Amino acid sequence: MKNSAYLKKYVENHPNNKMAWYLLGKEYEQSGQEGKAHYCYIQAGSVYEAFESSKIPEDLWMGYEADILHESRRQEQRSRLIRRAGFMVMLLLLLWLPSAQAPGKLLATAPKDPGPVLEEMKDAPDRPATDGPEADAPSDGAGAEPAAPRFTAIGYASGGRGVTGNIGGLLKGNEASGRYQVVLGMGQQDKWLNWSHKMPVVYGIQSLGSGQTSVQSYDPAACLCTPPDSRKLQAEAKAWIQRQESLAVLSSAMKQYKENEGRWPESLEELAQPFPDNWLAGTNDHIKQAFAPLKQELARRELQGGGGGPGQRESGGSKEAARQLELFFDEPLEVIVDTSNHRLAVVSGSVILRNYRVGLGGDKTPEGTFRITDKVVNPNGRSDGEFGSRGMQLSDTNYAIHGTNEPDSIGRDESLGCVRMGRKDVEELFDLLPVGTKVTIRKGGLPDQSLVPEERFTLGDRQDQSNPHRTYRWLN
Repeated sequence: MKNSAYLKKYVENHPNNKMAWYLLGKEYEQSGQEGKAHYCYIQAGSVYEAFESSKIPEDLWMGYEADILHESRRQEQRSRLIRRAGFMVMLLLLLWLPSAQAPGKLLATAPKDPGPVLEEMKDAPDRPATDGPEADAPSDGAGAEPAAPRFTAIGYASGGRGVTGNIGGLLKGNEASGRYQVVLGMGQQDKWLNWSHKMPVVYGIQSLGSGQTSVQSYDPAACLCTPPDSRKLQAEAKAWIQRQESLAVLSSAMKQYKENEGRWPESLEELAQPFPDNWLAGTNDHIKQAFAPLKQELARRELQGGGGGPGQRESGGSKEAARQLELFFDEPLEVIVDTSNHRLAVVSGSVILRNYRVGLGGDKTPEGTFRITDKVVNPNGRSDGEFGSRGMQLSDTNYAIHGTNEPDSIGRDESLGCVRMGRKDVEELFDLLPVGTKVTIRKGGLPDQSLVPEERFTLGDRQDQSNPHRTYRWLN
């Protein structure tokens, strides 16, 4: 902590200098004060993410520190009286500081005017985070149940390194929500974030009022502590994850319908009709409950010409609809087929929801952009034929994504150009993708690691989606 006094004074005078916050965090980290270090890293924002995730050499950030220290000392030499006054203020603030930060506790703020770091940390209450925050309980009735946690997900590497999500945005957004926000961690491969049914709970965020926010880390490697028991939150997270998948499917189907028909569907039944109007392969309770508010929200966004990324909330308009939905995936589902490593991924923006291993035809598999037109159950009347139990035709071509009765061909170039999938994979894909889904076939771009849940996505209340009036002659 040999330079901490200079750095603390510098960030008080220059609260928007993210590099100074980062360097002060390094000072705290080296002295074992993890709570204060994490606070500074949150204030550092993108600088922390860039330096930590890029493994920038220590001598580089030490060079930045030297420059800041030089500037700080030069200013002190220019005004001796100001230096003495600052020193006295620092002594008083140090006397007020608690001797140690509570284990596993990260206190942060997102005020309009950041103010001195020491005052922000000193005034924040020291209380443990819980699975159900007391602050959420309504004040107009004793014994009222607290509001359910609000979930989201960000890119996250274990140990708190390489955070790719917008923690600063989450802190600011949580002030207005008045609810305990639970942040799940998505793994990252290259530019992709991996959506998974096993995403861990990594943070809990609670607004404390007066511009202060309490952040509880649930990652033992990040907080260097024994965090609170997150099993209850993890169980609720699983339900949230499954609901978000259903909302992504419904939202994609509604957008594809609007693009094709020029209007939003009047009812859910318009999306779940028999072949060939089977935009959806079926429905479930999440889809039934969400149809009306989602239609209202999508129509509102269309009028505003806005969207937002995964997990973002719209302001204005139908706030109640947005609160009910808590729609994480804003961009419609798409398919990418990577011919270089025999992969097919379902993506929304930069997030991969599924990554399957598939069979291809080498140079016979065409590259380009297509749309799913026909979606057929048991092509040519058979579930065990050459096209398996599901088929999805690619635009007006003889190519399709379908099952196979040659499972050993998965991962190889043995087809005549079509995309072959295992039975469980193609049946899940059939339920995930609405008619009209964009399919891009290209070389490269997808990670080689499979991303498939143990519990597959399946829609119920299924309509007849067979087509006995056509013999499909796809280039299997």
